[in-house]
Amino acid sequence: MNLHHHQNSATQLPTPVPTLLYQLTSIIDRLDVAQLFPKPQPLEVELGSGDGSFLAQYAQHHPERNFLGIERLLGRLRKLDRKGRRAGLSNLRGLRIESGYFLEYLLPPLSISALHIYFPDPWPKRKHRKNRLVNERFTDIAHRALAAGGVIYLRTDDEDYFKQMVSAFAGNTGFALAETPEELSAVLTDFERGFQARGVATLRAAYAKL
Repeated sequence: MNLHHHQNSATQLPTPVPTLLYQLTSIIDRLDVAQLFPKPQPLEVELGSGDGSFLAQYAQHHPERNFLGIERLLGRLRKLDRKGRRAGLSNLRGLRIESGYFLEYLLPPLSISALHIYFPDPWPKRKHRKNRLVNERFTDIAHRALAAGGVIYLRTDDEDYFKQMVSAFAGNTGFALAETPEELSAVLTDFERGFQARGVATLRAAYAKL
């Protein structure tokens, strides 16, 4: 009888998720966000999720939200995958694609409640600045993707890029300056931990969709 009971228990164990990385079926059709997660919940997206340090930790704090990390480099995404599976997270997914393209062409309008952009490549040389992710045009694209009242959170260590970010969002009447919650600021990215260890300050800004 006992043996029978143990066998029953064993068959009821949840099946481990093979991967949290989502394979796109098309790079021209808008993503069906509902397909990605077992539970329909507000969706937050991180563009350039690095090794997943921030997103895996934040998703653990907020089981009532879904989180999607966008990253171009597969090695980094695999780290997000490992961290998320180790923590048993069902509200976290990763997707390998270029951030700007994803936001503009694959994310459905009004589909996300928050957008996180932390330490994007600063392209410090003047002639390369056109490659920066956050510019005036970007603010319009982000505005389309965010649901009503959605917030975009920005962090960088680069003062020149920070000025550009602030100027771009200040010039868009569809956004108003918002606060970054302390609880959110306390969750660090992999880059941020390294910067803090060297005494480099994090510059932060947040903007809410009107």
